[in-house]
Amino acid sequence: MDNVKKKFQSFVKSKASTASLGSEQDITHSSFGGDAVIAIHKFKEHITESHDPRIDQENIDSIEKVYFNSDDSFDSSEYELKKIESGVRQEQIEVRRALLKKQLKSVSKRVSELILENHPAYATELRRVMELQESLNVALDICTDSRSSLQNSRKEFTTASLLMLANHRKRQQLQGLMRSLRTIKTLQRTDVRLREMLEKEDYAGAIELGLECQKAATIFRHYKCISELNSKLQDTLEMIEEQLDIALSKTCNNFDEKHYSKVQHAYRLLGKTQTAMDQLHMHFASTIHNVAFTVVLGYAELCSGTGDGSFQKKQFSDLCKYITHETFTPCLMGLCKALWGVLVNYHKTRAWHETNDGLSLSNSEGALNDADSSADDNFNRKYVAQKLEHGRVRLWQEIQLKIRTFLLAIDLSNFKFNEFTQILNLVNRLISVGEEFSNSKSEQLQEAIHKQTQNYFHRYHSGCMEEVKMFLENEGWELCPVRPSFTIYQLQDFSFMRGVSSANHLAVRTKLFAGSDAALSATSVNDVSGVADSSTTGYFSYDSSPFDEQPDEEVQEDFLATNGDDFSSDSDADVANELKADYIDEGLDSYSRSHDPYYRKPTLSRGKSRDKDKQLHSPVLTNSSLTVLRQFGKYMRMMTLLEPIAFQVITSMSQLFDFYFYTVYKRFAVNKITEEATELKPGISLKLQTTLKRLTDELQSNGSAVFHDVTSQGSNANLYLLSEKIVAMESLVYLAKQFENLQPHLEKIIPSSKRAFLQQFYSQTIMTISELRYPVYLSATDRLLNQEHIVGLINSVKWDIKEIMSQHNNYVEVILNEFQKFSKRLLEIGQHVPVSADVTAVLWQQCGRLAAQAFVEGYSCVKKCSAEGRALMQLDFQQFLLKFEKITGTRPVAGREYVETYIKAYYYPEDTLDTWVKDHKEYSSKQLVALVNCTPQLSKRVRQKLVFQIEEPDRDPKLMGNSPLVQLQNFAKKHRRDNSTSSRDNFN
Repeated sequence: MDNVKKKFQSFVKSKASTASLGSEQDITHSSFGGDAVIAIHKFKEHITESHDPRIDQENIDSIEKVYFNSDDSFDSSEYELKKIESGVRQEQIEVRRALLKKQLKSVSKRVSELILENHPAYATELRRVMELQESLNVALDICTDSRSSLQNSRKEFTTASLLMLANHRKRQQLQGLMRSLRTIKTLQRTDVRLREMLEKEDYAGAIELGLECQKAATIFRHYKCISELNSKLQDTLEMIEEQLDIALSKTCNNFDEKHYSKVQHAYRLLGKTQTAMDQLHMHFASTIHNVAFTVVLGYAELCSGTGDGSFQKKQFSDLCKYITHETFTPCLMGLCKALWGVLVNYHKTRAWHETNDGLSLSNSEGALNDADSSADDNFNRKYVAQKLEHGRVRLWQEIQLKIRTFLLAIDLSNFKFNEFTQILNLVNRLISVGEEFSNSKSEQLQEAIHKQTQNYFHRYHSGCMEEVKMFLENEGWELCPVRPSFTIYQLQDFSFMRGVSSANHLAVRTKLFAGSDAALSATSVNDVSGVADSSTTGYFSYDSSPFDEQPDEEVQEDFLATNGDDFSSDSDADVANELKADYIDEGLDSYSRSHDPYYRKPTLSRGKSRDKDKQLHSPVLTNSSLTVLRQFGKYMRMMTLLEPIAFQVITSMSQLFDFYFYTVYKRFAVNKITEEATELKPGISLKLQTTLKRLTDELQSNGSAVFHDVTSQGSNANLYLLSEKIVAMESLVYLAKQFENLQPHLEKIIPSSKRAFLQQFYSQTIMTISELRYPVYLSATDRLLNQEHIVGLINSVKWDIKEIMSQHNNYVEVILNEFQKFSKRLLEIGQHVPVSADVTAVLWQQCGRLAAQAFVEGYSCVKKCSAEGRALMQLDFQQFLLKFEKITGTRPVAGREYVETYIKAYYYPEDTLDTWVKDHKEYSSKQLVALVNCTPQLSKRVRQKLVFQIEEPDRDPKLMGNSPLVQLQNFAKKHRRDNSTSSRDNFN
């Protein structure tokens, strides 16, 4: 019977082992040995491995041939170690190890596949063996049962059966206890495994493992050791959350998509997505404070040079006060770079959620892309979207507060202009970044930079006024030689406006903001090449920072004329004189033109002469006017960078121009023309009179800015400083022209409510500049003729002749000789100073009026005159006009009507003459009385009546001026004509 029992037991064991091999579903923790967790982990890795045959075949083909050697003495470990040379880095060893591991996996996989391929045949053969074994076992059982029956007949059958059941129950209990002990052992080792997973940043796996262990601990909580382990697991999960929070904070400084994905997945497993978003924004706010404090702290310690660590305890606002002027700009640039990095990381975080959550963060109320998501998921996504949308506004407010505190910490009014404009560039660029980031207008930054700019500009403008005053007080009014092609955009101060149209103010502004940043150099704004448009492409579309320091563009100023340069841009030296002429007078033959001393090459018209003059001559500039132009460029740059103070800057620009304008006026204008009368100032318009009065009042009220008047007007030897006057006056005209060219830019910058001031300034000041030529140039011409001598020559002529003369009198030649001399001296001046057609026209107009005054004054001294004598006067004046036009090349001659009207009045009858005397107040009473006394057709009564009527206003000198020159200018003002459109008159 004992043999039968043993055989029965062996048969049961063999069946159990066969069942354990035949079913994969019966695999338990005990099937993997002692360490169940490691076995489970390996099994998961095994079922998740890739089954790409091509990759496996490539791995097998890459195995070295030595590994296929059948020699049993081959040691693969020793072979790999010998291949390692000295100096090999760990990374290379890791690469080799990874390759061998892949090859081993591929070989193992191939072996497993071969086994699986032969498994059906093996299973069939095994089945036959098992069937044979079963047959044998049946036979054995029959024999055993027979023997057992025989033995059981000897003992009590019931007692043995109960003993067998008891033993089987005990066995099952022991097996359950073994499984529980193995689970407890696994739980005991979980803490170490969790720490390893956290070191590898496998937060999701650590949380899953921790949650599984918590469930297992709940099942076995009746064990005392398990209750202690459960509290330990709870502490471990809290530690995991702390590690997650630290990992989440790293996103603020350096966003990594894979890292952030792991963190978000871990928070989803914990069910704390909303908490993670709240914590993320807290970390971003803390990061802004930390990076700002760190940057300023470094510069503060550098400036102090102590390094005692006391700055660590100071507040950020107090720390900013230790920044010096030399380190302010680098510190601001570093601060902008650091805060830009925080904004970029936040922008990447939002982009990650847009991509992975399927949510449009720009519209947090929009529909979700995933319609099958649960209600909780939808709620979490909406919460995240709203939090990120509101968070960017909050973050930008924090950045504004830091930059504002830094900007207002010290006084910027003593900075150099380039340094201050660099600060404006950085702040404006930061404002543009903020507008793109949060659609914010950055009111705090605007307020801070506006306050600092106002303080700076007030001091800077005062300094500019003093500088211009110093230049003007020491100005020699000599020509500053520049090339004919000179424009203000060749000045470094106007370099930011090069290549930009006058109407494209946005391009100028963007060009200033973009600077030369590499991140923005490839784009364009509104047809401006080389200027980036942050509104279309976006600062966040580039990897580089918009605050990266770039070397300033070197602007070479090459506009000064050298010794070899001439005032004209083209040379006509090799061209025949007749071919150079714009107009050839067919009325004079070649002999007359070559022998006539009064002949001067005529011109087609005033308009064409001026156009050619603009092409030939260089701009007239002085050192002072060039300084004012440079200041204009700096002011334009400042108002473009900060538009809120644009009107204040434009007002200051007008003050600079007014100061230069008033200086030229006080230095060179003839006082008797501009200051003799109070209500009517002859020669200048009412607008110019109003402007001069305004400038006088304003500059006299500001004692520090009043230019000292210099009354010296030179002598006849230098034509009463005519060269200096041309340089001063034409430089003022050129300055006004440039101010006029800048008008479109200025109108785009200032508010529409302030444009009335600008238009008034242009209409009352800029447009009246050319009128100042008359009082400035008058002193050079009003003393060309000796009035008493000319009047004496006219009186020496016999005018009561009885026959008409064909030859003009000698006094005409005397007057023309003086003008011929003046023409030659004017040509001599033109060799050194550009004399434009406008200047020449004004000078010859004054000469014409001077001659007309001499003619009328001389004719008024004639006591007796006949009709033939009046005809001789007309002949003399016509000869003068003809030769004067040859000398000057201008027509019509100024003052012509003034003389001809006076001569023709001799022939008027009584009624007409009475009306004519009343209407022509431009003549003096002496001249009118002389005319009346010489007129033979008047009766004695009428003559006395007219004389009384003429002399009566002399009792009130305010009604009529006594100066003949003043009367002449009144007439000229009344009969002013547009010389550019007038045609040549016939002298009949």
